[in-house]
Amino acid sequence: MPNELPLKDLHLPEAISWWPPAIGWWLLAALIILTIAFGYWLFKRLTRKTPVKAAKKLLAQLQQNTQMDGLQKITQLSILLRRVAISTAVTDVAGLTNQAWLAYLDKNMKNAPFSEGIGKLLVDAPYRQTPPSETDLNQLFALCESWLQTCTKSKP
Repeated sequence: MPNELPLKDLHLPEAISWWPPAIGWWLLAALIILTIAFGYWLFKRLTRKTPVKAAKKLLAQLQQNTQMDGLQKITQLSILLRRVAISTAVTDVAGLTNQAWLAYLDKNMKNAPFSEGIGKLLVDAPYRQTPPSETDLNQLFALCESWLQTCTKSKP
């Protein structure tokens, strides 16, 4: 047959390669990474605020406690602040005493209320001859509450 066309044999297409993946796989990978990152961020955020939230509750209980005198309240208040500082601080604050401790508390506050204001009661109340007045205690509790607020805001 002279009029036959020169036909080539059938050839199959190349096998589908695994690379590059389809767009759905890229979206799934991005979604997994974003979910892990969000979960980590949420975990850090929730656990970071837990000591501060608990401290706010304990602060309110301590302020309303009528069985303790002023000196006992100040002692417990100092212990509470130190526990929060240890729980939330990046640096080592457990060994800070006297002015160094008050300076640490003043770090995120305006006008150094601990070193130069009513916050000095935390350090020198046990050595005073007269117990602190109810007004001084209320001011100290308000100062400590505002310090706890700055703990919540200042951490990333």
